Amino acid sequence: LLGFKTCDFSACHILKEIALKTEEFSQREQRKHYLIAESDLNDPWLIRPRDQGGFGLDAQWNDDFHHCLHALLTEEKEGYYIDYGKTEDLVRAISEGFVFAGRYSTYRRRRHGAFAGDLPAEKFVVSAQNHDQVGNRMMGERLSVLVDFERLKLAGGTLLLAPAIPLLFMGEEYAEDNPFLYFISHEDEQLVEAVRQGRREEFKAFRWKGEPPDPQDETTFLRSKLDWAKREKGRHAVMLNFYRTLFRLRQARPALSRLDRNTLKVDIFPERSVVGWKRWCDEEELYCIMCFHSRRTEVTFSEDGVWQKLLDSTETRWEGPGSELPEKIISGAKLLIRPFSLILLVKETKT
Repeated sequence: LLGFKTCDFSACHILKEIALKTEEFSQREQRKHYLIAESDLNDPWLIRPRDQGGFGLDAQWNDDFHHCLHALLTEEKEGYYIDYGKTEDLVRAISEGFVFAGRYSTYRRRRHGAFAGDLPAEKFVVSAQNHDQVGNRMMGERLSVLVDFERLKLAGGTLLLAPAIPLLFMGEEYAEDNPFLYFISHEDEQLVEAVRQGRREEFKAFRWKGEPPDPQDETTFLRSKLDWAKREKGRHAVMLNFYRTLFRLRQARPALSRLDRNTLKVDIFPERSVVGWKRWCDEEELYCIMCFHSRRTEVTFSEDGVWQKLLDSTETRWEGPGSELPEKIISGAKLLIRPFSLILLVKETKT
């Protein structure tokens, strides 16, 4: 998409033309087909309606969401992660879409992106992992290898409870820990060598040590295959059930299933490392607390009413250390939040 954006100066941009052709195809087939931009430009014109001057694509990837979450969980600061790592960034990614909406990027050495907070949440595809972010690491480490189990559950909860379209990387739902390495199968030796050299150059910004696996070696490919049998064992099975529970909540709870930022309020607690958001719909109100700190953190819950726990990632059924929160929480309660945990609450309705 970057090449199209910088090189296509025709009256009808190629992306707009593709969007028009996709709509024609959908009408002809009597089935909706979606056109999604895999772009890191933070350019809202890709997804703005054509009657507003945009290209009219259905959605686009939001790398900012991934980078915010990854930096908070891993504390990595190399490469493009130098621009992220604050809870304020995650709040903006959840509430507005793009974190970089015209502000200065240290990694890019320029201002980047434009405001997109007025666009519907379903225009943004978010992820905690994807083939780019994993495959472009030198050793292809998945998040399940980079962080502990509590942080991994927090990543899944943040992703699936956010008002956006979630994208899961293959195997993420059961915490697959085999690497996903960059592999090729080219016959041109010059091309193979160019790829090898390009990979080495790409990793300099991250200061990773060692030699990357040879992308042309068949072993590199074989090491990257999924091990489906893991889904039924140990913590892999626990994670799969955790993801299933998150999906059921997203489907069953109107406040989660309706991607409406007009019924969303995101806050940072005074402790700074704890993020809370409230989503509501009709008679239902939900509140989520996410802790991105390595120690227990006490916060004051200030929402009115009585709130019932729907999900607590620290419970022993999720292989957690055990919940320290009561089943019901009232306004003004002092809550001791465990490190890297996620709690989802529903407000009790008056009868």
